[in-house]
Amino acid sequence: MAPIIPLVMMPEGKDSKIISINAGSSLLSRLRSMGFIENSLLKVKKGINGSLIVSINGCDYALGMGMASKIMVQEYSV
Repeated sequence: MAPIIPLVMMPEGKDSKIISINAGSSLLSRLRSMGFIENSLLKVKKGINGSLIVSINGCDYALGMGMASKIMVQEYSV
């Protein structure tokens, strides 16, 4: 079984599954409204200048490193 790591450590192009989100209620609410929910699948498309471009539920989002470090993921094989 793959280790659970912060999203910022997931290599580009890898599929992953959200295990947990370790954030305050405001950020947690914001992330959930964008579809970042436990057991959702996502893919890191690119890391650019301190941000990550991730794809989840067919939508692309740019996340800052601070925000992405609060999202715990596990590599997922499709």
